[in-house]
Amino acid sequence: MKKRWLVFLVFMMMFFMIPFEAIGTSQDKNVYVIPIQGEIGPAVYQYVRDNINTAEKDPNTVAIIFEIDTYGGRIDSAEKISNAILNASVPTISFVNTKAISAGVLLTISADTIVMAPGSTIGSAEPIPNTEKTLSAWTSILKGVAEEKGRDPQLVAATADSSIEIPDVVERDRLLNLTARDAERLEFTDHVKENYRDILQAVDIPYGNIIEFEVPGRVRLAQFLSGAYVAPILLTLGFIGLALEIFTAGFGIGGTVSLVAFGLYFGGAILAGNAGWAVLMIFMIGMALLLIEAFAPGFGVPGIGGIICVIASIVMASSSVTSAVISLLISFVLTIVAIVLLLKYAPRNKHFDRIILGAQMKREEGYTSVDKYDQYIGKEGTVVTFLRPAGTIDVDGEMLDVVSQGAFIEIGSKVKVTKVEGRRIIVKKID
Repeated sequence: MKKRWLVFLVFMMMFFMIPFEAIGTSQDKNVYVIPIQGEIGPAVYQYVRDNINTAEKDPNTVAIIFEIDTYGGRIDSAEKISNAILNASVPTISFVNTKAISAGVLLTISADTIVMAPGSTIGSAEPIPNTEKTLSAWTSILKGVAEEKGRDPQLVAATADSSIEIPDVVERDRLLNLTARDAERLEFTDHVKENYRDILQAVDIPYGNIIEFEVPGRVRLAQFLSGAYVAPILLTLGFIGLALEIFTAGFGIGGTVSLVAFGLYFGGAILAGNAGWAVLMIFMIGMALLLIEAFAPGFGVPGIGGIICVIASIVMASSSVTSAVISLLISFVLTIVAIVLLLKYAPRNKHFDRIILGAQMKREEGYTSVDKYDQYIGKEGTVVTFLRPAGTIDVDGEMLDVVSQGAFIEIGSKVKVTKVEGRRIIVKKID
């Protein structure tokens, strides 16, 4: 009899404890949301990795949702993020909210469950540059992850390789792009839902709290400064400012603009994880060599070395060689156009004399020459100091302050006095 009462009491205790325990556990269960937005790069990888670690350290974590909205980015960073998702110790859900293009495809298929928002798209994962070697390696990565997660590897590979033809799905020479409904029909996605609550209900994960991580400001700033549109603009402003500084005496607005623009470009690259301080040092060495060349006659080793260092540093600070080449070409074209427009229209501005001496003292305007300078017209001399365009020449042992006709003339060059305007002696180089 006592044994029966003991069994009954134990049974009743278990009966009352289970519901309360279940209620308490459900309220304490946490679901973490990690947004993956914008261009994929080293900074995004570090942010995702750190937040995955934070979520895993919470004993009440029951799932991680990766909210994806990206046009892609660096393959190496995408592969690292993929491995971090694959190795997560808690259930993972990819939520394609708007788009998962290029490297975003790999991130999406790395999670345990794929969910797409209505109207969202996924696909166009072709690598850049699309060489045979790069394409083969990239499609192998996509297929490997697809197979590990039990997804159709051929369907995934078709998003990157246009040579793959799947009847009634994608034609040859076209990349596979899927809307949410197409992806659901082909069983590419597990669910089509539009919010976290519906997603968790669909995957049958009980939870109490949804905790959303914020994208750090440094990551957003890095993505902005190293973006495909902003980077060429910064390089263009840097080159234009550098050109203005070369033409003007002292340190002025050109040098300030150049330093700020290049500083933002390399600062963004460092924040994004595309470059380190060593790359910045290479750039500074290149600028120093160009300054040396500016104060030396002719164009020699310092100038060539400076150009190589500057271009190399810009390439090293870019997310890829292709993006670096595109940024450099755009910036060079825009810089040339800006300089041409400056030389064409700036003489009409009163501030233009700060760059090139364009003022003329004509007789029609009431200016008359001084007789003692007229005697030098037609005489030849030797340049004693650089003419930028003003400087000093030696004419028969006499030092004269002169200006060249808008051109830079190095020390030791032979020049000829062409005309005199008041106290202004104008010379040109003798070839």
